[in-house]
Amino acid sequence: MLKLAVIGAQTMLGRELVGALEARDASVVPLSIGALSVEEEVGDLVVFAPSQALLEGLDAVILADTPDPALLATFPGRILDLRAEPKPKTDPMPLAGPWPKGTLALRGRPALEQVLALLPTLLTGLGEVGGTHLRSVAWMGDRGLDGLVEQTLAILNGEDPDLAKLGYRQAFEVVPVPPIAGKGRLLEIRVPSFHGDLLVLQIRALEGQSLARKDAPAGVKWVEAPPSSRDVAVSADLLAHLDLTGDGKAGVLTLGFDPVLWGILRPAMRVLGLMD
Repeated sequence: MLKLAVIGAQTMLGRELVGALEARDASVVPLSIGALSVEEEVGDLVVFAPSQALLEGLDAVILADTPDPALLATFPGRILDLRAEPKPKTDPMPLAGPWPKGTLALRGRPALEQVLALLPTLLTGLGEVGGTHLRSVAWMGDRGLDGLVEQTLAILNGEDPDLAKLGYRQAFEVVPVPPIAGKGRLLEIRVPSFHGDLLVLQIRALEGQSLARKDAPAGVKWVEAPPSSRDVAVSADLLAHLDLTGDGKAGVLTLGFDPVLWGILRPAMRVLGLMD
């Protein structure tokens, strides 16, 4: 049985990780990043204050929040960094397969990056791709969820919203993000949704070929209608819908995914060898 600790178990991501790991018969030690608040002490999940003694004998530690650096200074096992802003020099989780041999630390890979890497496995004849990423606040974890709630309540009460947590005004707003140089074919639009991202792609076939969908790989489900953010928020799979022109030379591919359930939990279970 795999023995792990989840540091930051009091966060939204941490709670999801603990639940997913325990469902797969892993032994999990849920840790906070410091002294517990009153709410954490009386919550449904029992969370322990962090100490090096609690890490002894564990195979791996998963970071859902940032602990005191001294906590992990002498930890000899594997570290999986799933924070919204992980250490950039750490290697990302592989797109397929288990934990690479000889590697002690991995970081999460952005959900959008994982989706784009899947495209050749979904369609034959795929050529040019462009489109729009409708992004929820879930990628920011508790900061995103709490920030959207607070902004929404403030506006409903006739007050100016506090932008500190999100860094921008999101409640009741659709916010385009200027494309990164060299990536102008994909526009990110941040939407006031708590969970569930949609990627709406305009696709064209390679010269002399036609587009056709392939059998869905693991973690992907073809659906009969474009998914909504609600459909996606309760699905552990990426939901895919394809609408082609009559000649199969172009079309719209709609991909719905939850950045936590699909973008973090699923690949984490895979690299840890805990997939069903």
